[in-house]
Amino acid sequence: MGTAFKRADILIPKCIKDMQKWSVIACDQYTSQPDYWEQTKLITDGYYSTYNLILPEIYLNDTDVSEKIDNIHKAMDEYITKDIFKEYKNTMIYVERIQSNGIMRAGIIGMIDLEEYDFTKGSTSSVRATEATVIERIPPRIKVRQGAALEIPHIMILIDDINKTVIEPLYEKKSDFEKLYDFELMQGGGKIAGYLMDDKSCDSTETALESLGNKEEFERKYSNNNLLLYAMGDGNHSLATAKQFYENLKKENPDKDLSKHPARYALVEIVNLHSEALEFEAIHRIVTGIDVNDFINKMYEKLKITNEVSEQKFTYITKGVENSVYIHNKSSNLTVGSLQDFIDYYLKEYGGTVDYIHGTDIVRKLSEDKNSIGFILDDMDKKDLFPTVIADGSLPRKTFSMGHAEDKRYYIECRKIK
Repeated sequence: MGTAFKRADILIPKCIKDMQKWSVIACDQYTSQPDYWEQTKLITDGYYSTYNLILPEIYLNDTDVSEKIDNIHKAMDEYITKDIFKEYKNTMIYVERIQSNGIMRAGIIGMIDLEEYDFTKGSTSSVRATEATVIERIPPRIKVRQGAALEIPHIMILIDDINKTVIEPLYEKKSDFEKLYDFELMQGGGKIAGYLMDDKSCDSTETALESLGNKEEFERKYSNNNLLLYAMGDGNHSLATAKQFYENLKKENPDKDLSKHPARYALVEIVNLHSEALEFEAIHRIVTGIDVNDFINKMYEKLKITNEVSEQKFTYITKGVENSVYIHNKSSNLTVGSLQDFIDYYLKEYGGTVDYIHGTDIVRKLSEDKNSIGFILDDMDKKDLFPTVIADGSLPRKTFSMGHAEDKRYYIECRKIK
């Protein structure tokens, strides 16, 4: 039968002595901290590095973004021409990531079939977005993928495997696998090791995923027959970009059979939702370039905010002063949804910008500016993820983050997409 997660032809650098300089963090991290990316640039300067193959989102609105994208494509072509990779055919890679807190997070790298993925709200596909996809964020990313010879993923997809039947059994087998890499990640990212899975282990993984995707068992568990086997964890917009690029390719070539085209798939890592290492953290907000008093007055009025306890609570910060308040006119079942609806409304009507922040200390620092206001939200219980997405559709955008920024995926593996 099979599922949407497949074996892939995976590229690993074969002639790089310092893998720490090769591997950099996901492009959608530290979007309000240019110092982090400047330091990454200094660390990787003059070396083969995935830094040269990605466009950090902090630079998406730069005037020279087209030049940056051209340089990315040239670097990809150069790395392929210089034969710096070894390609491992039709396989999976077992990964162990030691996070910044010392806890190990295990995963499997393979590819996801984009024919079985739909990021639109209300989707019933087996691969589904967990939060709202902002369509406006896709075109700039398609420009990077268009003309790219390689994909370098930071996509992490979750499986709801409470009995730990898919990934966890590989821990006992890893001594029999070929170790592909084992090194410390730069800038406090912890440590990572990758192991080439043998055919027998790939077979057993596929069988376990098929069992996990049993429709009768799924319906009994969730009282719903719209099978959700793979839920987005990180990299939602990156996978949406890959999907849109593939759909565009099909429209542009209506007479061609693209069923075996490499663009049909995207390289991803699957991780068990029930991993002890996986903690869901709220993604906080910072709104800048506004009249703070006006923003607060309208927020109180629109959301009917008081100090009387309700189920929707958040904290806002201005100039170092924190206020914990409650929403009594909710527009979403989640606090983050009601708050985000108001932020979107205000920015559309009166201007300003919003950014999404990992870590309360950063929110507190950024909200010290007189034209800024920060928002701190409570964490989401990860056990609610699959039931909520199945019942209600995707969550509001930037609802949760899996762990601290430094624990996000670092780029290592690549795949040819031409």
